[in-house]
Amino acid sequence: MGVKQARQVTSADQARQLVEERGLSHVKVGLFDIDGVMLGKYMSKKKFFDALENGFAFCDVVLGWDSKDALYDNVQYTGWHTGYPDAALRIVPESCRELPFEDGMLLFLAEFAGPAREICPRGLLERVLTRAEGLGFEVFGALEYEFFLFQETPESIRDKGFRNLKPLTPDMMGYSMLRSSVHSELYHELLALSESMDFPIEGLHTETGPGVLEAAIGVDAALAAGDKGALFKTFVKVWAQRRGLMATFMAKWSPDYPGQSGHIHLSLRERDAGRSAFFDAAKPYTMSAVQRHFVAGQQQLMPEFLALFSPTVNSYTRLIPGFWAPTEATWGVENRTCALRVIPGSDTSQRVEYRLGSADANPYLALAAAIGAGLYGIEHQLEPDEQVVGNAYTLEHPVHQALPRTLWDAAQRLKASAPARELFGDAFVEHFAATREWEEREFRRHITDWELDRYFEII
Repeated sequence: MGVKQARQVTSADQARQLVEERGLSHVKVGLFDIDGVMLGKYMSKKKFFDALENGFAFCDVVLGWDSKDALYDNVQYTGWHTGYPDAALRIVPESCRELPFEDGMLLFLAEFAGPAREICPRGLLERVLTRAEGLGFEVFGALEYEFFLFQETPESIRDKGFRNLKPLTPDMMGYSMLRSSVHSELYHELLALSESMDFPIEGLHTETGPGVLEAAIGVDAALAAGDKGALFKTFVKVWAQRRGLMATFMAKWSPDYPGQSGHIHLSLRERDAGRSAFFDAAKPYTMSAVQRHFVAGQQQLMPEFLALFSPTVNSYTRLIPGFWAPTEATWGVENRTCALRVIPGSDTSQRVEYRLGSADANPYLALAAAIGAGLYGIEHQLEPDEQVVGNAYTLEHPVHQALPRTLWDAAQRLKASAPARELFGDAFVEHFAATREWEEREFRRHITDWELDRYFEII
């Protein structure tokens, strides 16, 4: 009764059967909020079986508060004005996973139903993928994340005021065989976790910076890729804390080191023909007309959709020249200084890498935005700007390629975006933009160390 059985569940009947076979009195049910934070509970077998058939209710405050449980004062969907009622959710039977830390315990994902589905992150990705199906495409994706590991605990980082933190290892040692060999037991544990919970890692290595790793999750259908990315971020943190370590996916935790990215690899396949929609052996860079339009949509809508890829105040400290993060809506072929990197290949490997995203983005929302923008480009037969050859950081770029520089500005661009409202719906755009405005307002209420050092005495 191993993990293979858990991942073979495809129906409510099979879910019930597996719970009975394991003699479980409870299972774990989890969902992801607007910020990509996993929430949930242990649910009794009886309640879970009923939820498989009829759904269940969850207080909609989880769509009405921020990552610190502070209540939004500027959203319409829920709030004191609605009394924070329950929202409907459905269990996703095929999401079943085994929890390796919990002796046979099973985990199931849930997603919002009813009116809440309009702002549900997983539901948003599903709506975008339904649009792709209507165009005759199946979407495949793979996420890769950079994250720092620290020899700290939740208590120690607070005791230190988040200063003078001790990374797992010192110095800048990207792709280090020394580091991965000295700490091989950690790597093996993480690789085993990724296999047992079905977010398999196809590449794991050190990146430039003390204690930073990069993990590339294997490709899958886009909805499954979203699940895998969201679960990866959650359970890497769980695994690290159980080991007396801490992992952070914060976009940039120190001004001294590069930020942490959340790159997205995407490809389309023609549903009827079963072949790549991006690969054309007769075209330059084997880049089909469909891929060209897809990249054009991503490029054109990048400034309007930036808040979905860079959703925190901290995200914008990463978007500076020379630190491996794009600063304009550029594209190039095998060019890592660009926001969009076209990767020539074969019928099975031709793809585009959306390099703009940071590790703090909600995987479902980032995928929905990257895919939705590309589909918009196909639908409107858009053409990309001239590709960048050379260092995109040092070249002059058209004004329309400039990206918003703050979360507030990004939220305003999203709110004003007609394509965003067409692709994602007014309810989602209004709600998400309001949550980002709230995030910026919360930041403005605080005094930074930089301000104290700069102004306290001398001004």
